[in-house]
Amino acid sequence: MNARHIKHPFPPVIDNDCKVLILGSVPSVKSVEANFYYGHPQNRFWKVLSTLLGEDFVSADKDAKRLLLLSHHIALYDSVEECDILGSSDAHVKNVVPADIEGMIEGTKISKIFCNGNTSLKYFEKYHPTLTATLLPSTSPANASWTLEKLVDAWRIILK
Repeated sequence: MNARHIKHPFPPVIDNDCKVLILGSVPSVKSVEANFYYGHPQNRFWKVLSTLLGEDFVSADKDAKRLLLLSHHIALYDSVEECDILGSSDAHVKNVVPADIEGMIEGTKISKIFCNGNTSLKYFEKYHPTLTATLLPSTSPANASWTLEKLVDAWRIILK
């Protein structure tokens, strides 16, 4: 497997009314192919949100997902703007250029930031020491020890 250089290929999902920001780490190979977040069919992100918000994110296309997220005042992006990465492995990220989270949330109502997994939180904390985020268990298929039910329970905090 070869390393790939990635510059974030799609814009954040955000508007001025968003209150919650969810950050992943780096778009996976499958997400880049789908040209949208959480494109790997085994990633449970959309299933978790569907359960929590009572909406069908799973079968929605990317435009519908964007509208559904914004209707619930949820913004979506990643902690890393650009990097070198081996495949889609968060453990093999190098030469990180962080996302401009401060600039992105300026002028919004975002008061809570959540990181989807340890890698997202690692780079968020390293490059944004004046902001605070809450770690959520990764929805990645690599985090197989977490069942969908356990993920939904842990992720319920985004609704508070």
